[in-house]
Amino acid sequence: MSKSVVPLTVADLGAEAPCCPPIAQNRIPAQTAATLAPAFKALGDPIRLQLLSMIASAEGGEACVCDLAPAFEISGPTVSHHLKVLREAGLVDAERRASWVYYRARPGLMRQLAALLTVDESVSV
Repeated sequence: MSKSVVPLTVADLGAEAPCCPPIAQNRIPAQTAATLAPAFKALGDPIRLQLLSMIASAEGGEACVCDLAPAFEISGPTVSHHLKVLREAGLVDAERRASWVYYRARPGLMRQLAALLTVDESVSV
């Protein structure tokens, strides 16, 4: 039986404001941690991290699966699986155009993840 994936429910993924204060300032609420954990988990795989980087840095802000798959020495279905994980984690959106699927990064969620991990340089370790 496959795992059931719950869609990401961060309040507003397009918002400019972070979802919560950085974890170096305050403890992250359990509900927020549960909501953001799938995105961090998805990024924990080197291929998915590279795919997100390729998509986010692509000219025009989107990348076709036809351009992504050849960059890896894994099968097309495996690349598709990794892209599905990124999509289910809320990190990318997908749009089918004819026989190809185009992926676009969701910058709102990426900003929230980055803000959560921000560390004030003036804080001593």
